[in-house]
Amino acid sequence: MEKVIIKDHAILRMLERDISEEEVLEVLHYGEVLENYDDDFPYPSCLMFKMLEQKPLHIVVAHNKNEEQKIIVTVYIPDSANFADDYKTRIT
Repeated sequence: MEKVIIKDHAILRMLERDISEEEVLEVLHYGEVLENYDDDFPYPSCLMFKMLEQKPLHIVVAHNKNEEQKIIVTVYIPDSANFADDYKTRIT
């Protein structure tokens, strides 16, 4: 079983944005992968999404396969300036 690590940056964002650990873990376990960042360093990562009741939530998760770790890098509520109404489609 992979260990989940929530980085300090993500914890700060969770506190600032009133996002609970339970909400983050729900996205991690049941969310949809929107984008893959295979070239991220030091580990490949991805952007995940899940609608939690009326709250859309995005998390960026890095995957350290060697240590069997999923690392929560950041957490945010997507905004309409960057994402379409479905909160999944990036506006470029």
